[in-house]
Amino acid sequence: MNDRSCDDDTRAGLEAHHAESWSWALACCRGDVARAEEALHVSYQKVLDRRARFDGRSSFKTWLFGVIRLTALDQRRWSWRRWTRWAPLSEAEDRADGRPAATESLVGEERCAEVRAALAGLAPRQAQVLRLVFYHDLTLDEAAAAMGVSPGTARTHYERGKERLRRRLAESPSS
Repeated sequence: MNDRSCDDDTRAGLEAHHAESWSWALACCRGDVARAEEALHVSYQKVLDRRARFDGRSSFKTWLFGVIRLTALDQRRWSWRRWTRWAPLSEAEDRADGRPAATESLVGEERCAEVRAALAGLAPRQAQVLRLVFYHDLTLDEAAAAMGVSPGTARTHYERGKERLRRRLAESPSS
């Protein structure tokens, strides 16, 4: 093994968290499957060739989710810059929202769809922290590290997100 390749523990960590990493990449890419695949691939490549290095200041999962989030954000910025550079001005003015619609790739019960819809209606950071805590079993401090924000900021988004989610679900037709 050369000094640029990762160790067995890192490979094992990637394998152990792959399913959750895919889910997180999909959330970071706002449901766009192709972008999530690319973000996850690039994230893994960064880890495997040691451009991203785990330093032990958090759990491996928290660190990996941070790498995925930052990679997805970088790709979204790059894509937006490229689009604005080449898109005609009139098209840019007509485009109301640069985000792709979230896909409903997981067929589930009606309530699951309502929860996903309610989460999609939250502010991005509120939705991120709720997904990390509820779906990926991270603590608020770990979620803050994965999101690149302070624990206090994560707690604020968490509390506000829970309250907005509770209200949105109470307003849904099946409640």
